[in-house]
Amino acid sequence: MSIREKIILLQGDLTEMNADAIVNAANNDLQLGGGVAGAIRRKGGEAIQRECNAIGSIPIGGAAITTGGKLRARYVIHAASMQLGGETTASALQAATAHSLRIAAERKLRSIAFPAVGTGIAGFPLAECAQIMLHEAAKYLKNPTSLEKIYFILFDGSSLAAFKKVWAEMAARGELDNSAAADRPPA
Repeated sequence: MSIREKIILLQGDLTEMNADAIVNAANNDLQLGGGVAGAIRRKGGEAIQRECNAIGSIPIGGAAITTGGKLRARYVIHAASMQLGGETTASALQAATAHSLRIAAERKLRSIAFPAVGTGIAGFPLAECAQIMLHEAAKYLKNPTSLEKIYFILFDGSSLAAFKKVWAEMAARGELDNSAAADRPPA
């Protein structure tokens, strides 16, 4: 299966994903406040926050895993791209994305679903987020891994369009695979 077939871009509700793990756009204190984290806490239940509290603070650019509580996903991987009340940086987003993928593979997970990490409360530019996250996912899939599907679940049409634009640019540069079908955007 090619990289093109393993990365899927969709518009939807991350908390409804039936993936092995969903990724929380987290702060390094793992406090599930607003945005994606708040939605995960509301739908997944307080057990997720209790597990985060037991883990404690993690480095910016790091990630940690908890159960999915009442969510469809078995796990939540908390990608810490910022400190509480702070902003996301490119290096923190890249590191948190890579760390999330490694944690999923270490657990032998087959699917993971990301939001556009850092583009909400943390104020990171959407186009740059798409570039960093898609590049990191494609790079990761060039090596052996248990991951069969990496989903990017975008909240609205403009976010989906930004990710599809970056996807098309990556395909045009040959970053996804060598097949002629690589230039088609994902479903």
